[in-house]
Amino acid sequence: MRSAKGAAAARGVTGWLADSLDSRTRIGSAVKELGRKIFPDHWSFLLGEVALYSFIVILISGTFLSLFFQASMAPVEYQGAYVPLKGFEMSAAMASTMDISFSIRGGLLMRQVHHWAALLFIASIGLHMLRVFFTGAFRKPRELNWIIGFILFVLAMAAGFTGYSLPDDTLSGNGLRIADGTLKAIPVVGTYASSLLFGGEFPGDDIVGRLYALHIMVIPAAILGLIALHLMFVVLHKHTHYPTAGRTESNVVGLPVLPAYAAKAGGFFFIVFGVIVAIASFLGINAIWLYGPYDPSPVSAGTQPDWYIGFVDGILRLVPPGWETELFGYTFSWNILVPVAVVGIFLLAVVLYPFIEAWILRDKSEHHLLQRPRNAPVRTALGVAGMAFYAVLWIAASSDILATHFQLSIEDVIRTLQILLVLGPIIAFSVTRRICLALRRKDRSILLHGRETGRIVRLPGGDFREVHADVDVYETWRLVDHTNYQLIDSLAGGDSAPQSRLNRARNWISRQFLEDRFIIDETLQSMEDEAPDS
Repeated sequence: MRSAKGAAAARGVTGWLADSLDSRTRIGSAVKELGRKIFPDHWSFLLGEVALYSFIVILISGTFLSLFFQASMAPVEYQGAYVPLKGFEMSAAMASTMDISFSIRGGLLMRQVHHWAALLFIASIGLHMLRVFFTGAFRKPRELNWIIGFILFVLAMAAGFTGYSLPDDTLSGNGLRIADGTLKAIPVVGTYASSLLFGGEFPGDDIVGRLYALHIMVIPAAILGLIALHLMFVVLHKHTHYPTAGRTESNVVGLPVLPAYAAKAGGFFFIVFGVIVAIASFLGINAIWLYGPYDPSPVSAGTQPDWYIGFVDGILRLVPPGWETELFGYTFSWNILVPVAVVGIFLLAVVLYPFIEAWILRDKSEHHLLQRPRNAPVRTALGVAGMAFYAVLWIAASSDILATHFQLSIEDVIRTLQILLVLGPIIAFSVTRRICLALRRKDRSILLHGRETGRIVRLPGGDFREVHADVDVYETWRLVDHTNYQLIDSLAGGDSAPQSRLNRARNWISRQFLEDRFIIDETLQSMEDEAPDS
């Protein structure tokens, strides 16, 4: 009886607090409205969740590490538990990292959890953006969310770079030296920018402290703000979904956030957390005690940045030597400026692609249905070409590893990768586009004749024929892709007025984008011709 009264009193207090909070903030209405939101129940949408949960793991593990890390470059004599480096002079930053790894209970595990979570965070953002790109989820009205996702990807790389530069070991020192050299290659302002970042001549006296402030405050705050903005736009615009998501009445698009999807998301968070901890427990990473404190004098093969920075290192290795010019008393290092410009143009094309495609197709309508990659052959081919370009640069970052492990000439490795950097994207584009068009022709056959069943029947005349199953309305919608773009009048034979070179180029590119549309148009026309008169 007494326990029942206590429970009733507790419920009364809780109810009073809830009513008081709701009456002042209207949070109950917001939660109810949010709970009605539908989240698509498709595995590809989990990539964004993996990124979010990885970032939560980063914050948890990073908070633990910040309690013991000393962001100082003051020289100290190491007297910790790792015997091979005992008595060596190193910075306080590296000494504290060594203590975290060998003297703090659970410190090494948390270091590796933090590192692996960061790698998974960047990888999942990249894969999520590829899913958005290949399915056309970036189209109006979601262009701003695409830009936010791109900025998040760049910030994630910046967070990773500033993070693995903190221990002040040989690997991080070499990475900072490359960054310093890149800054100094910029004419006029390069030396000033380097001095501002490092606080003087490289390596400076407090670069670790500056990177630490960026790593634990500035960049995480920006990422948190952009994640909140990204989720706000997701709620505002609703989720995109696949055309066949409404096959059943009970699953129109997906599941409501409350209570079904929230419970699944909570369980998925612990799965992601557990997988990261399992990887960190069995796979070591960033063993700074093997590299030793930073010393710019030794030079050796095998220095590798984290994979997401590899493409920047790779393009610097592929530049031919001797690209320098003396002008107006300044040295223009084209072997640095040209790679930086190429990477900048590549990233700019990625972030502006939604607007470029809309301009080419003259597309001003809203899109809430996703496309299959084959339904946009040119876009898919461009994406695969970009991936091939990135892959060659990524492999180039390991050119010395390839040469030493396979006993090859480093010059031959570099020359091969230079050729692949040019021909690889072209071949990838051509092959991918042809595959997409072939798949579209297969869809045309299915629309006209139905789907094969494998059942053979004998006709009265003695002929054998396979029975084809009719395609239902959902399958027809998926195969046809009902996005109707209008052809340019001048290309369709209408307006013959002269046009500018820009418009002619725009029309030609538009026709390449719409080539697959002719296949489906012919299919629909054939279906209408073969249909019996009503």
